[in-house]
Amino acid sequence: MDAETDIDVSLVRRLVSAQHPDLLGTIRFFDNGWDNALFRLGDTLLVRLPRREAAAELAMHEQRWLPEIAQRLDVAVPVPKRVGHPDIGFPWHWSIVPWFDGTTAASASRSDLGRLASDLARFVGQLHTPAPTDAPISPVRGVPLSRRDESMQARFDRGSLPRSAELAALWSRLVATPAWSGPPLWLHGDLHPMNLVLDTTGRLSAVIDFGDVCGGDPATDLAVAWLAFDPAERLAFRALVDTDAGYDEHTWQRARGWALVLASAILHGSAHDSPMIAFANHALAQVLLEE
Repeated sequence: MDAETDIDVSLVRRLVSAQHPDLLGTIRFFDNGWDNALFRLGDTLLVRLPRREAAAELAMHEQRWLPEIAQRLDVAVPVPKRVGHPDIGFPWHWSIVPWFDGTTAASASRSDLGRLASDLARFVGQLHTPAPTDAPISPVRGVPLSRRDESMQARFDRGSLPRSAELAALWSRLVATPAWSGPPLWLHGDLHPMNLVLDTTGRLSAVIDFGDVCGGDPATDLAVAWLAFDPAERLAFRALVDTDAGYDEHTWQRARGWALVLASAILHGSAHDSPMIAFANHALAQVLLEE
């Protein structure tokens, strides 16, 4: 996604120097995500700055809710160490968070994915608890699949997705699945392989990027079963999740629909050389595999 403001090392240095001078150290550019510009700060910290206005509110959601959510999780999450405020011409709130060493699940081996199924099921079980009434509500995550139908039809009409006609036929069935009738549960909202950090033994060590954190239908997060896994790992993940949560078949069919939503969004909005393209294509192949 295109940035709405210029962010470079010089700006980040000035912001950190003005607001958190005790943390000032070597600053170097790391990456531009869809929503945030990322800069390493020393060896142990990461500065996250919204790249566009729509992401500014998401940064504040992380700042408000991650400290509370982290208390129930075994795995590390990027609870802000410091909060930054609009200053020096930068218009939005920003964060300094921990840096997590490791590799993402997007580059994991098949043996690592077998272990990930167990670790990720535990994370999901700990996260998916009833959200409070003042939890963030997202217009694009955790909502009934029917609210995503217009954007999905537009993607099908463009014909840019692989096997678009088959995906459109599948979507027409999945979008008709009965909606979630339970209470809104806490969701990560963007649970895909690039946001799962593995340690040197292949175990899940951190889950990052909670900008889409919200309350809603757990099927949104369960879409990771198609984004990350092949059939064997997906079955193992589902069995472990259902041991505690006991989600019904409708929930898993909605999750399959969400995998289609998220993968098609990545293919539509990412650069052709993005590492996200590979797992998005994988997910579309996986949702069709079960036909």
